[in-house]
Amino acid sequence: MSKLNYAIYIMAITTLINIGCGNKTASKEEIASYSGIKPLVIDTAYDKEYIAQIQSVQNIEVRAQEKGYLQKIYIDEGQYVKAGQMLFTIMPRLYEADVLKAKAGIAKAQAGVLKAKAEIKASETELLNAKTLADKDIVSKSEKVLAQAKLEGAKSEYEAQNAELSQAKAELLLAETHLSLTGIKAPFDGVVDRIPHKLGSLIDEGEMLTTLSDNRSIYAYFNMPESEYLNFKLHHNNSDKANNLQLLLANGEMYNQFGIVQNIEGEFDNETGNIAFRAKFPNPDLLLKHGETGKIQMRVSLNNAMIIPQKATYELQDKVYVYVVDKNNVIKSKEIKIKSRLPELFVIESGLAPDDKILIEGLQKVKDGDKISYKEEDAKTVISNLQLIK
Repeated sequence: MSKLNYAIYIMAITTLINIGCGNKTASKEEIASYSGIKPLVIDTAYDKEYIAQIQSVQNIEVRAQEKGYLQKIYIDEGQYVKAGQMLFTIMPRLYEADVLKAKAGIAKAQAGVLKAKAEIKASETELLNAKTLADKDIVSKSEKVLAQAKLEGAKSEYEAQNAELSQAKAELLLAETHLSLTGIKAPFDGVVDRIPHKLGSLIDEGEMLTTLSDNRSIYAYFNMPESEYLNFKLHHNNSDKANNLQLLLANGEMYNQFGIVQNIEGEFDNETGNIAFRAKFPNPDLLLKHGETGKIQMRVSLNNAMIIPQKATYELQDKVYVYVVDKNNVIKSKEIKIKSRLPELFVIESGLAPDDKILIEGLQKVKDGDKISYKEEDAKTVISNLQLIK
């Protein structure tokens, strides 16, 4: 073999070897290994959160019932007060004068009544004497008539004095009522809010002096969609309600008291499709205040739920997909419907079967039609590492 032919032969062999090695390298790059699981079907539970508005069981505006100057403030902002405790006094001088005037009117009317009674008695005696003397013809019969008229006049005066006495008593009652309204008392135990007016302020009738909240128990109002409302009514008994309700506070801590669903409104909101719930929580330490916010956590039970990790999915144009591995280890994208979203988990409504194999890694590296080396992992172990199955 000539040197030229030998060189050509060596180059051909080298090229074939390089091509063969390249194919092997490409083959190795194409067949990548990824882990996957089958969906986990299990009875489980999760905590559903609803934004809640916290309100006092009783919360009222304390308003002035009489006009006048604010004479005394007996309490301070944020103070806890008892029912019947004095809160404010509006200048009572005018109403005190009205009370004294009404009492004087009563005394005058009572004196008039007594005088009228005496006149009736004297007139009755005079009439009796006139009748006796007239019967004996000692005096004329006109004396008897005059005595009768005098008695009738005395009786009329007595009735007039009695009416005046009743009116004076009514005026006293009204004056005492006005006077009592100058002292504003707490209608129930509670916490006083801000006091916008200072001593000496001129207060109009009906003007707000403060608000009073009974926080020994609180209401938490929250809204629930129709489907979740139906699940609640159909699948929760009274014991569930008592044990499932917790309140997540604004600082991220869980409130240390359990609550119950106390009332549900009678109608759905046509605009939102929600219905309002009212839960009641004890508040022995008065930690919760009127106007706070939080999140109601309600334990929701799921029977035969199909669960997959959220990391096994990807979204495209508002739709959720997974990569399913077929019997030849070829991957295909598949759209799924989500029933519920749990922390790091999805509960599947449709789109997957219990025997489907789905990828849980490499979703950004693969595409439809790729052939992979599939390594199956235990679904419960994978999901337990994300969230404790209960």
